[in-house]
Parts: sequence; C-alpha cells; structure tokens
Amino acid sequence: MISTSGLTLRFGGRALFENVNIKFVAGNCYGLIGANGSGKSTFLKILAGEIEPNNGEVSITPGERLAVLKQNHFEFDQFPVLQTVIMGHKRLYTIMAEKEALYAKPDFSDADGLKVADLEAEFAEMNGWDAESDAAKVLNGLGIGVELHDKMMQDLNGNEKVRVLLAQALFGNPGILLLDEPTNHLDLASINWLENFLYNFENTVVVVSHDRHFLNKVCTHIADIDYHKIQLYVGNYDFWYESSQLALKQIKDANKKTEAKIKELQEFVQRFSANASKSKQATSRKKQLENLTLEDIKPSSRRYPFVDFRPDREAGNELLEVKDISKSIGPEKVLQNIGFKVLKGDKIAFVGTQGLSKSTLFEILMGELMADSGTFNWGVTTSCAYFPQDNAKFFQGVDLSLVDWLRQFSKDQTETFLRGWLGRMLFSGEEALKKAAVLSGGERVRCMLAKLMLSGANVLIMDEPTNHLDLESITALNNGLANFKGTLLFTSHDHQFVQTIANRIIEITPKTIIDQRMSYDEYLEEQNLALVG
Repeated sequence: MISTSGLTLRFGGRALFENVNIKFVAGNCYGLIGANGSGKSTFLKILAGEIEPNNGEVSITPGERLAVLKQNHFEFDQFPVLQTVIMGHKRLYTIMAEKEALYAKPDFSDADGLKVADLEAEFAEMNGWDAESDAAKVLNGLGIGVELHDKMMQDLNGNEKVRVLLAQALFGNPGILLLDEPTNHLDLASINWLENFLYNFENTVVVVSHDRHFLNKVCTHIADIDYHKIQLYVGNYDFWYESSQLALKQIKDANKKTEAKIKELQEFVQRFSANASKSKQATSRKKQLENLTLEDIKPSSRRYPFVDFRPDREAGNELLEVKDISKSIGPEKVLQNIGFKVLKGDKIAFVGTQGLSKSTLFEILMGELMADSGTFNWGVTTSCAYFPQDNAKFFQGVDLSLVDWLRQFSKDQTETFLRGWLGRMLFSGEEALKKAAVLSGGERVRCMLAKLMLSGANVLIMDEPTNHLDLESITALNNGLANFKGTLLFTSHDHQFVQTIANRIIEITPKTIIDQRMSYDEYLEEQNLALVG
C-alpha cells in the first residue's frame, strides 16, 4: 500500500495540490487522470520520492518494493538489455553483483563463504535463479526479441529503449508499480500483452495514460485530479466519465428548477408584500426564498473543445477508386499494387504495423507525392481536407497570431467569426493572439482541427489525429468524427477511437491489403482466429 497524508505542493504562488489524503491499496489499478497541467506526472514523482512536497508525507507499507517506469532513455546506455531489466529489482541485482565479486576473489576466506551462504539464501528467496528467464519473458511480451537481449542499450532505437525500461519496471513482481504513459511506442500486440499483465497483477498499480481503451481494460479505480485535490472513484474510465457527466447534468437541472422557483417567489413577494390580505402569504414566500440556494457548480479544470465537421455539400455514391498503386521510398517498397474503392459513408481505419505505408498512401491521394505506378480517381462531387501526421510546415516560421493564422483558411475574414472558431478550440481571449509559431503539439492539433472544420469538406483524410491530444480533446474529436456525415479515411493507434468510428478496416501488408467491412474489434477477433487456425 502507498498513501499520502496532508500532501501539498506549490510552485511559486500556484498550488498544484492542497492537503491531499489518498490511499492506494494492493489488488487495485488506479488510473490517474486530469487536465493537462493538473499535475499527473508530478504526483507520480512525489509518490516515487523524486519530488519533495511542501507539506505532508508519502507512506509505503514496510518491505514493499516500489518500481517506476523510467523516463530517462539514456540512463542505462552502458548496460546490456537483459541486465538493464534485472536492475529494476535493485536488491536482487546488488546480491548478484556481490556474489560475483566474492566468487571471483583469489583469496576466498571462511568469512567470504559465510557471506556468500547468506546471499545465496536471500537470492533463492527472491527466485534469483529464474531472474534471467523471467526478464526474457517480459521482454518478449513487449516485443523485444531474443536477438536483442544481449545487445547494449545504446545500440537500440528509441522505441526499443522505451520497451526495455517498461520491462524493467514490471520485472520481479514489485509491490507498487508507478507507470507514466506506458503504452507510448507500443504496438497493438505489446499493448495487449501489457493489458493482460496488469489485469492479472495482484499488487498496487498507479498509471497515467491517454489511452481510454487501456484505462478501461486495466483500471479498477479512477483517481481524478481537479480543484487541487484527488478524488477516488470505483470503476474504469468510461464509468467515471458517464457518471461525472450525469452528476453535472443533474446539478444543472436541479439549479434550473431552483432558479425558476426563486423567480416565482420573488415575483409573488414583489406583487403582494404591500397587500394586506396577501401579506402572510408574501412573508411565507419570503422565508421560502431565503432557504433556497443554488448548488455550487465549480468550473472544472477540464476543458472540452467543440468538434463538429459539417460538409458544405453531399457527395455522390462513388468517391474514390484506387488502382494498383505502388511506391518505393529509397530501397524500401512501401506500397505494392494497392487497390480499393471508397463509397459514400465509409469510415475506413487503415491499421497494421506499416506506418510509413499508410502515411505515404495518404500523401499520394492528396497529391503531395507521386506514385511510382498505378492510378486513383476522386469523384467529381468530392471535396477533401487533410490532417497530416506532421503538421510542422503549417506553423514553423509563421509570424502570425492565431486569428491571422486561421484567417488564411476561412471564407469569412471577420475577427469575431475567427475568434468564435478559436474559442471552440479553447483559444479564448488573449490566447487567440498567441503566435502560431510557439504553440505546443496539442495546441497545433486543435488549430488544425479548426482548419479542417472550416473547410466544409465531405471527405476527411486524417493521419494519427489523436497524437499530442489530452483525454478531453480526444473524447471531443472522437465524438465529432463519430457524428460526421461525410466519408473518413484515417489512421490511429487509439483502440477506442478506431472501434467507435470505423465501419471498415483496411490493413496494408507487405504484399497486399486486407479489406473488411466490420468494426475494429470484429476485425481483431477474425485475425486472431485466422492465426489460431
């Protein structure tokens, strides 16, 4: 168990946490959620002892081992992969090093023998003899094959390092596990393995993630950071979201009834307070009025953008035909005789591990790349808007305010109109005058979404649109695309995003495509059955 008592943290005059008392117990997985800047990662660092709070304390059950997903990807560059994983269990790794040093002594004494005996006993209690095989199992589950286990960490690429550091945190059955965005850079198979690992994990887990499907699969509780406090809720993310929205609606509805009652009583008192025959009734109404109070609705730190794509005109039935498109990037053949038809109302998720292939196909369809061979034809009634995975070219070196940046893509040039659109995307007041060149990744994505909404296109092509977004913006975009009446071609690593939007799945493989008109979960089930068969 790990808990906090009276925890307070301030940066300058700003309070991040105020008197937080919370307890995380064994057998539960807690999803730590909150708006950007609310302090999720900071809170994990406090629990891990990396940051000291101004007041209060963190308590850990004596004897419990705490493991943390490391964020410094270069910390273990001078160590082999398998050794790096075992180093996650500091005591076990120390025993292994001490044993090795003692056995290597040329003048091994009786005292050394006694010391080794004690170390061997402790080593056996920790299942030390299985350490290497256990570490290898975790690495394999996360997609780090045996051929990489003896390599130095410095020889791995960034994605591989992240997976090794995750394996390090999971290794050795820690009593408390703190994970900050553990699904980043994992493929579908690795995420599925991690979900199963955490689902069966019997100790304490506190996890921060923007992956709603992941939170729904692994979390037994949600720890919500808001108003400088942390409130615990039983259930997964979807249960928390639906419950919180329902509770807010009930409070608002109750307030509307109260406001109506207050108005009615006020009017009665004003009309009849000077009337002798009605004075008693007026006095009674006045007392009722004094007892009526509106429920206090605090403005949450969460802010949901308004995402609503509306086509200017309806498209015809046949929108796009792709015939035998091939493309090589350098020596790599990324597209091989790709062909398919897109019909009105299709919402196609392009899935699979061939990320470059998907982005290349989208660039060809938007005329930004030339195919080596093959053709494609858009229907005459189509109008397309494109969301590229890399949107830097729209912002770098642009010395424009957000109002002027958005003006480039709008028929209506008035400032009031443009500020209205920026307000929908959470750029209100002075924020609308920020320079486009200094925006964060999430802010850029919201600007690009405003650009797409203004286009009025009936076909959207979107390459990883959820990258850099927080949970609130992902939810808003998810709902906006689910309600979109046009046609959509998109890629995303967000399972729930794909499952709730797509009605057709296309996977680009090295030799062909798999094209199925079904939901994402149905597609995954079919592929698993095919593999088993």
